[in-house]
Amino acid sequence: MQIRAKYSHLNGYEYLRFRHPGLWDEVVDVIASVDAEACKTKVSKEKTMKGRLLYSPDDMNAEFKEGFGARGWEQRRHTFWVTSDERLLRGVYGLAAADQRQRIVDAGHEPIMSYNQTDFVKDRVAVEVQFGKYAFVAHDLFVKHLSFYVGDIIDVGIEILPMKELEREMSSGVPYYERDLLNVIRQGRGVPAVPLVLIGVAP
Repeated sequence: MQIRAKYSHLNGYEYLRFRHPGLWDEVVDVIASVDAEACKTKVSKEKTMKGRLLYSPDDMNAEFKEGFGARGWEQRRHTFWVTSDERLLRGVYGLAAADQRQRIVDAGHEPIMSYNQTDFVKDRVAVEVQFGKYAFVAHDLFVKHLSFYVGDIIDVGIEILPMKELEREMSSGVPYYERDLLNVIRQGRGVPAVPLVLIGVAP
């Protein structure tokens, strides 16, 4: 695969090139190592594409997992506690997880454990590879990356998406770079409040 387009939100790309040029090179190398044609294994059962051979998200994800794993990128979970009281939530969010729970209990509310999990993290940089349903991209950008950034776990997030030309050769409902680029830029310069790099890939 190759990078066909990229967008730097809140100077995410510039931060990477200045602070972590080696990590950016690793991301580029992993993308280049994915053999897209070898992942064209899914026989469509959809009415409009029945019998057509499509790119398999599972196969592509497996290649990305292998590539990032070989370079020391690991899955990471950020655990936190929530409750139904809005004021209490605002007061505990920045605390360590154990302190969040205790503060909620002390206030007489039920603590509910929750977490966000991201695909790959290394040296305070997170990567999400999204070949699933298009709704998951908003969750990645506005929940996962933002949560890890606010939690002081990462400094920048990377979202890898198929270009429209690749999405056309996949099952319906898959996201594509061009649409999610619009979804980000129409929010304005500061939203989401986390430095990001959107990457569009294609064979």
